[in-house]
Amino acid sequence: MLLADIGNSRVHIYNGDEVTHLSHQRAIELYSHKQLHYITVKHQLKDRLKKLDNWRDISDKIILKNAYDTMGIDRKALCLSVSSGMFISAGSAITIDVVENGVYQGGFLLPGIQAYLKAYMDISPALQIEFNPNLLLDKLPQTTRDGISYGIIASIKLLVEKHQSNKKLYISGGDGLLLSSFLDNAVYDETLIFQGIKNALKKG
Repeated sequence: MLLADIGNSRVHIYNGDEVTHLSHQRAIELYSHKQLHYITVKHQLKDRLKKLDNWRDISDKIILKNAYDTMGIDRKALCLSVSSGMFISAGSAITIDVVENGVYQGGFLLPGIQAYLKAYMDISPALQIEFNPNLLLDKLPQTTRDGISYGIIASIKLLVEKHQSNKKLYISGGDGLLLSSFLDNAVYDETLIFQGIKNALKKG
């Protein structure tokens, strides 16, 4: 069974072995004739998706105990991938949620790494940098690039650790692998949302 997570800018399709990342238009062109179950946060696309006979919206199957009404369907799916832990999706925004024994405890949102970088650039062109993935956190930065990179990661890391205690971190999203390298007791897996979808379908 093909599963899809349709985001605001990309479609992520899982065939059971690997995840393919496509534009909305390209995904429809390549997969409209195939049986596919999907969730989506792209509300502007919903009417078009409903016209695809082989595609089925399974958002109503994604049920997370104690989740609030406006919580994104992709966040719910991620939180269903494992029964307990802290779940982080690092994309255009960074979402951080806690689940214990299948019950949602709460969470919060931060700007994504690219949004942080854009905010600095908007302050001044002199602050336009590329993030340093090899940043060391055990000493104070001595360059603008490292200073900005440090400020971004340290602010995320401090908030995560405040709520982490001994919880395992389950991380997904486009910047998830990068972010996981700065966090302790963290696992990066781009299939986590799809594991959550599969768990929800088993119950449904």
